[in-house]
Amino acid sequence: MSEHVLAGLDDHQREAVLAVRGPVCVLAGAGTGKTRVITRRIAYGVENGTYSPGRVMAVTFTAKAAGEMRGRLRALGVEGVAARTFHAAALSQLNYFWPVVAGSAAPSIIDNKVRLLAQAASAIGLSPDTPTLRDVASGIEWRKVTMRSIDAFSADRPGGVGALDAAQVRDLHRSYEKVKDERHQLDFEDVLLACAGMIEAEPRVAQAVREQYRHFTVDEFQDVSPLQNRLLELWLGERRDLCVVGDASQTIYSFAGADAGHLLGFGRRYPDVRTFRLERNYRSDEPVLRTANALMRGRPGALQLATDRGRDAPAPTLVRYDDDGHEAAGVARRIRSQLDGGADPRQIAVLYRAHAQSAELLAALADQEIPTTVLGGRRYFDQPEVRQAIMALRAASVAPLESGFRDSVRDVLRSLGLTDEPPEAGGALRNAWEARAALLALADEEGPEATLRSFTDRLMARAKDQHEPTLATVTLATLHAAKGLEWDHVHLVGFSEGLLPISYAQGFEQIDEERRLAYVGITRAARTLSLSWAESSGRGGRQRSRFLQEIGNRILDERAARPTSGGGSARRSSPHGSAPARRPGR
Repeated sequence: MSEHVLAGLDDHQREAVLAVRGPVCVLAGAGTGKTRVITRRIAYGVENGTYSPGRVMAVTFTAKAAGEMRGRLRALGVEGVAARTFHAAALSQLNYFWPVVAGSAAPSIIDNKVRLLAQAASAIGLSPDTPTLRDVASGIEWRKVTMRSIDAFSADRPGGVGALDAAQVRDLHRSYEKVKDERHQLDFEDVLLACAGMIEAEPRVAQAVREQYRHFTVDEFQDVSPLQNRLLELWLGERRDLCVVGDASQTIYSFAGADAGHLLGFGRRYPDVRTFRLERNYRSDEPVLRTANALMRGRPGALQLATDRGRDAPAPTLVRYDDDGHEAAGVARRIRSQLDGGADPRQIAVLYRAHAQSAELLAALADQEIPTTVLGGRRYFDQPEVRQAIMALRAASVAPLESGFRDSVRDVLRSLGLTDEPPEAGGALRNAWEARAALLALADEEGPEATLRSFTDRLMARAKDQHEPTLATVTLATLHAAKGLEWDHVHLVGFSEGLLPISYAQGFEQIDEERRLAYVGITRAARTLSLSWAESSGRGGRQRSRFLQEIGNRILDERAARPTSGGGSARRSSPHGSAPARRPGR
């Protein structure tokens, strides 16, 4: 009966799926199929009667990941599992129980801390600038997710923020809380605090929550904060039916309170835990994994990724450029060469440490007439062109089709501006064309029984689950935004001191987090990986990243950039932006 659930699993994945009673810890490296294991384990538990779907909670860190999990469970025939983020689950419980406990409607959630902070500052006679308020807002978030009082937080951080001294920062924290309480509002972190407080203080709430949810799975467990871990413990009570999944090498949110100690110390919390290691990678060719493994060699909790794929594939390249402009131009030309060679733009990404690095890259890619999407911008289904198209398709669904389903979709999209060929220029017109073309591509994926009504129903479901189509563009993204994604070809730029690791990373722990960020970037690549760095930034010289030394020169194919590698006039004159040089260490 469960063969369809267990089909296609390797031995290690199968063992983890069959372990349906907790405590269970799955140490899952990049590209090892952790989402498959999570969803198959839940489906197997439902099929063999161990779980009732409505009593299972699967916790993820993003709404998109929760939507993907629900979609995979539906495909396995499982409906009714609560796949949610910590905040979504807590908010649902808060809205349900607050009127019962407090006798009033639950507080509203503020959508802008900085705006409220400005009002709180004015209330006590302060007028800090917006950047200072943003930093104070970050401090408030840190204080709450680490479960510190204002006084304890102030003691831990005796320095001021911007033009505010330590006492003024402390007073601003207090004024912020006062204004928020007077307005009967909560912020994002308060949702978790209030939910945890309600469960802890009200036995009837604790009993109801624990009766509702009896089986828990937590993805990305290396990223839980002390507050999230406390809420999880309160959801569980004395029960032990918990499965955690994570990879200590991908802990990249320590600045937001993430603490890999919860994952690494799980065996101390539950001495009888069953631990499964997933180290067989299904994403990347062997040279990419060799690079990733070398970078994390000897780090706490590091997994040793292995694969049979691409053992003879070329080594990742490392290119040094004179300055940032030459680096951007060289990377753009290399991408142009890949596209001219038949590569799918949707399978190419340029990754970097900081948003500020994107401007020069966007200009260089535009010079090569390469369409791009910057990850973290407006969501696909939030784009006005997409909303307009879905409404038009919905309206057209009430009339009988005069042509086939796909032709009808095309006719509607043409009426809104879709042409057979994209606009030659980039910018907003090209972006709108790509958005509408993606809808037509989704229509191509529909079955023979598709109708405009069923198609728009599915589009609306995808929008709710944040299951966005992939546009025919090259992706630009920060390393943080790239986590959880993958591309065939990855260009990781800015591998220099001051950028990776970032200049403000000080001390062992912060440098270690930067190393993990580099690891996340490297493991996004499936087929080819290119690393690059620039010696000059316009503000002075740079040195190559210490992480390149840790990887070692026997693993990377180091190349020298051509002297003519920068500038728009050299467009396409050097397809790769570099020429092979000797490979050190050979």
